[in-house]
Amino acid sequence: MTQTRLIIAFDSVYQALALEEICREGRIIPLPTAISAGCGFAWATSRLDRDYWEGYLRENGIAYEKMVVMEI
Repeated sequence: MTQTRLIIAFDSVYQALALEEICREGRIIPLPTAISAGCGFAWATSRLDRDYWEGYLRENGIAYEKMVVMEI
């Protein structure tokens, strides 16, 4: 069964791990093959609000490469 998720792709594993350390609203996953970006890891969350995540990442000093809503 597929689910709609917001996928956040990172330039470095360090950024993905930094998010994992402070956030429980999602999890690290291997980067889906449909996304060409970054380090090979991504954050998947059911909270689809891009504005929320852009602010959250900025406030916590976590850089990301792109955000994509997709079925996984």
